[in-house]
Formats: sequence, structure tokens, C-alpha cells
Amino acid sequence: MDTQTRHALKGDKFAEATKTGVSWVSGHREGVVRWVVSVGTAVLVVAAAWIFWNVRTSAADAALGAALDVYSAPLAIPGAPPQKGVYATAKERAQAANQQFAAVAQQYGWLPQGARAHYFAGVTDADLGQNGQAETELKAAASAWDRNLANLAKLALAGLYHQTGRDSDAVTLYNDLIAKPSTTVPSTVAQLDLADLYAATGKKDQARALWAKVKDADKDGMAGSIATQKLASVQ
Repeated sequence: MDTQTRHALKGDKFAEATKTGVSWVSGHREGVVRWVVSVGTAVLVVAAAWIFWNVRTSAADAALGAALDVYSAPLAIPGAPPQKGVYATAKERAQAANQQFAAVAQQYGWLPQGARAHYFAGVTDADLGQNGQAETELKAAASAWDRNLANLAKLALAGLYHQTGRDSDAVTLYNDLIAKPSTTVPSTVAQLDLADLYAATGKKDQARALWAKVKDADKDGMAGSIATQKLASVQ
């Protein structure tokens, strides 16, 4: 078979295949159109969701950043003239930051920034003596999927429980943190706080046991140094 004949046959096969494909599409036109429309709609929905997520995330970042700026704003030097962005007292600063954190948490609670805002709202609530609201906000942050954030909230919540006479609840949280530590809250940090609680409530033997454990586990670290000092100061 010569080259020209082979090319002709290939052309015939391609034409036949194309004809068959066109015939199938013609016979299933309605279904094909529905499929194309559904795929196009799905692409549009995904694109719209992606755009919406990015817009909301950017807005949440900006709102949380503004609240954090207030939270870390300087305090006025006694006798100095008033300045914008400078607060007269720590309480005044905490009140201003708390309002912004609460607003971010309410508006963006379903985003990671909203979960972080719950944490800071709880911390500033505690600073202001609003213990009930602090507990609510810290519990919301403690349920976050991000263990680093959740553990920070649990640590603050345990401290709040101890301050308000709920030591059994605090001990439960400290033990949970010791069993499931994170980068933000290593087990040694939770052990030190739990030991302090034991020492404050007269359980010195339990406190010493924890300090000794931390000292051995973190011989060259800050936690180990603190534990060594605590052991030397408690008789």
C-alpha cells in the first residue's frame, strides 16, 4: 500500500470518527447542553466562593490587626499632653480593644481571625473583671480547630478558674494541656502553672513533684530554671 493510499484511508477514518461523534452529540444535544451548563455553573460557583472567601479574609485580617494595634498601643506618660492612639490607663486601653475584638469575633466568627478575636476578647474581658463574658469568649476560642490557639485559650481559662475559686476546673484544664501540649503551650508551661496552683492551695508536695519533673525535663531551658528557683523557695 503506497503512502498516498494510507493517508487517504486515515483521512477517511478521521472523517468517519468525526461524523460519528457529531451524530452522537446531535442525538444527545439536550444532555450535552445541560452538562456544559452545569460544569460552567459549578466553575462560577467555585470562583465566586473563592473570591468571597478572599475578600472576607482580607477584611477580617484588617479588622483583627486594627484591634491588636489598640491592644498594644502605648500608655500615656503622666503629665504628657493627650495624643492620638495613646491611652491614659491600661483599663481604658483594654476597654477600647475589647470592643473591637468582640466586634471581629461576632462578624467573622467562622473564620480563623474570628477565633483569635474570641481569645483576645476573653483576655481583655478578664482584664476588665468581666469574668462571665471572659469565660464565654475563652471557651469559644478553646474549641478552635487550631490547637495552638485552643491551648492558649485553655491556659487563660484555667487561670480565670483559679482566680474565681474553681480550682477543680482549672486542674482539669491544666492536666489536659499537659497531656496534649502545643507549640504555644508546652507541657512544662502547664505543669508550672499547675504547680503554682498547688502551692497556693497548700498542696506543697504536689507542687514540688511537678517542679522537680519540669527541672529534669528542661534542664537548660527557661521552664527548668523557673522550676529550680521554685524548688529552692518553697520549704
